[in-house]
Amino acid sequence: MAEFDTIRTASGARAAQIDEGLRAHMNKVYGTMSVGMLLTFAVAWAVGTSPQLLAVFRDPATLQPNILGYIIMFAPLIMVFAFGAMINRLSAMGAQTFFYVFASVMGLSLSWIFVAFTGFSIAQIFLVTSIAFAGLSLWGYTTKKDISGWGSFLIMGVIGLVVASIVNIFLGSPAIMFAISAIGVLIFAGLTAYDTQNIKNTYLAHAAHGDQEWMAKSGIMGALSLYLNFINMFMMLLSLFGNRE
Repeated sequence: MAEFDTIRTASGARAAQIDEGLRAHMNKVYGTMSVGMLLTFAVAWAVGTSPQLLAVFRDPATLQPNILGYIIMFAPLIMVFAFGAMINRLSAMGAQTFFYVFASVMGLSLSWIFVAFTGFSIAQIFLVTSIAFAGLSLWGYTTKKDISGWGSFLIMGVIGLVVASIVNIFLGSPAIMFAISAIGVLIFAGLTAYDTQNIKNTYLAHAAHGDQEWMAKSGIMGALSLYLNFINMFMMLLSLFGNRE
């Protein structure tokens, strides 16, 4: 009996340690994501409110991107693929630095919104997105339902959105843009819950291994996933409901 109590006590202590580690891990994920969001909107605001800086990337009157503007537009997508390919060769500090550079470049690509939309509208949509994101992420973290099966369907949806968005750059169809935004909000809402549960489950599956370097990089990848979900939901809601200048 004494031996059983010792085992049970050790097991309970281990479970408590994992729970504490999970909370710290999720705090790190959300903290890294939040810093990335601050960088993005600080850069976007600084460039978007400066006609001289914005003119480097876009025509001030039409907001049409020039060659450098197109490079900046597609740079975040290229960097995401590069990050995934390089993550195993980067240190945790290197991965975090890469993420913050990526967030800054994303800010450059989004700077035009401060000319196209009213400041109040941007703030309003940002607040709505924040509330929706928090609710979806909380549900993904707390639900007992296994939503891992959503992954393939949602990733296929994202690929479809990317292809449709690239095609519509040349078509310029408002109807296609509306459909992309409406469907995109649903896809990235689902991804927010899915990614949150996946981050949690990934930590629990590897917590016993004690590989702190891997855990740190895993947390940064998780922060990137949630960051992208937030940014895409925000931009699509802004496209649907934002008040233009």
